[in-house]
Amino acid sequence: MATGTHTVEIPVEVQAVWDYVSDLEKWATEVPAYKEHEILNDKQSIWTFEGSVKGIKKTIQAQVDIIEWNEPSNIKFELKGLSDNFTGSGQFTAEEVSGKTTMTCTVEVNAGGISGALLTPVIKWAVPKVASRLTESIARKILVFA
Repeated sequence: MATGTHTVEIPVEVQAVWDYVSDLEKWATEVPAYKEHEILNDKQSIWTFEGSVKGIKKTIQAQVDIIEWNEPSNIKFELKGLSDNFTGSGQFTAEEVSGKTTMTCTVEVNAGGISGALLTPVIKWAVPKVASRLTESIARKILVFA
């Protein structure tokens, strides 16, 4: 299993963070390797990612299911690979202290099946980078919108 966690402190109230991260359309394009997404309903969406690792181009589709939605501090989700055999989970948390908000993004991905042995090294390399880049990018956007 690969895990990535990244935390940032944003000089805004927690409600400003919630207003941004609770609207998928505001930040979806900030996910590294993002290509497109389709919202199925208020709890499910299909995400497509495209990237290259060591010269090999790969497109990956995943279903994202929101399993908890606790305003203004927590969103939990699960991932299921549609194009490849993997599962995962993640969450955004936000905690306000003295008018500043600490936002943390955590993502876990586990590759399975025969292709798991091939995917695991790539996933272990990519997941921490995705969590870090996504969190930093969202924090910058929140400052623009706040």
